Amino acid sequence: MKHSTIRPKDAATLALLRRSGTSVTVLMGQRGKEQVFMPERYVFPGGGVEVCDRYVRPAAELSKNVAERLARSCSLARARSLAAAAIRETYEETGLMLATPGKPARGKVRPEWQSFHDRGLAPALDRLDYIFRAVTPPGRPRRFNARFFMAFADELYGEIASNGELQNIAWVPIKEALEMPIPYITGVVLREIDRLLADTTPRDTIESTPYFRRIGKKDVLKME
Repeated sequence: MKHSTIRPKDAATLALLRRSGTSVTVLMGQRGKEQVFMPERYVFPGGGVEVCDRYVRPAAELSKNVAERLARSCSLARARSLAAAAIRETYEETGLMLATPGKPARGKVRPEWQSFHDRGLAPALDRLDYIFRAVTPPGRPRRFNARFFMAFADELYGEIASNGELQNIAWVPIKEALEMPIPYITGVVLREIDRLLADTTPRDTIESTPYFRRIGKKDVLKME
């Protein structure tokens, strides 16, 4: 069954990296076989943007460079929501919070962020680096306009715990992750991460971000 008319939903994905000496591992989890989108594939945690992501009060805002690059495909407010969604979805799917102590929330705390609030924490948007954008090709049962973020897990709160959406969550060396059953785009982003780790260019001087989409039968990768 074709789903070519489905409009892509804004989504955010977070590749958490952990350093140990000279080695780097990435957090991956396996989607359940009952999932409609990418069943049984290993992916980074992530998901769609929700209303709650617009109103959360972060411990620190996005860096100027990241915010400006994100805003080339959406408003600044939406860019902030995307970043918040990446952190929230990572917590919901893996139990890990990319957060730091934050100021008390204004007004009522939304349920999705209650666990952060209870620990005196707020999402640390400043730790996120925006590294990739990809739109799911037409014809899929779910389509996303996904922004991929990367962050080093030097300080995380919580312990790995699944909410059922991701299973077999673990820290995996990038080369091993590339050998796992992963979606095509996850492999593309893993290779981009591997390239970035070897690149000495200061990230706050980066002027553009890779953008992947399908036009007709052709995959197109450009910088935006």
